[in-house]
Amino acid sequence: MEIYCIEDFKTEFERLISKKAYNQLEQDMIDYFFNKSDSELCSGTRLNNSDTTPYIKKRLNGRGGFRTYFLIIKIKNCLYLMFVHPKTGSMGAENINDESKAYLYKKVLVCIQSNDVYKIELNSENKLVFNKIPS
Repeated sequence: MEIYCIEDFKTEFERLISKKAYNQLEQDMIDYFFNKSDSELCSGTRLNNSDTTPYIKKRLNGRGGFRTYFLIIKIKNCLYLMFVHPKTGSMGAENINDESKAYLYKKVLVCIQSNDVYKIELNSENKLVFNKIPS
């Protein structure tokens, strides 16, 4: 599965991993999103009723870890990360509200349509690399 993200995700991810308390986020992302089957990636809470384009929220690293929101487009074999936040710590937050979930869903669809996304890959040091897709 190819993994992409929108700007909102990239910005929040970089902000979080710059803090020592949240530096495990990168490894948590690698462990969950890379080299997984469709069914493994769909294991979170489904926020829509689609089997072909599931919108999912997923807890990473247990109760005190992180919450991610993403969309899978199975026919294209693509996953789009939309947002991440910690559940605890100085930047911890409860789940986002329904209005924010709807906003992210609409935004990711616009970003996919306009190709305003980053492709996420692993480099030779097993670190995440964000490459802007040319429009």
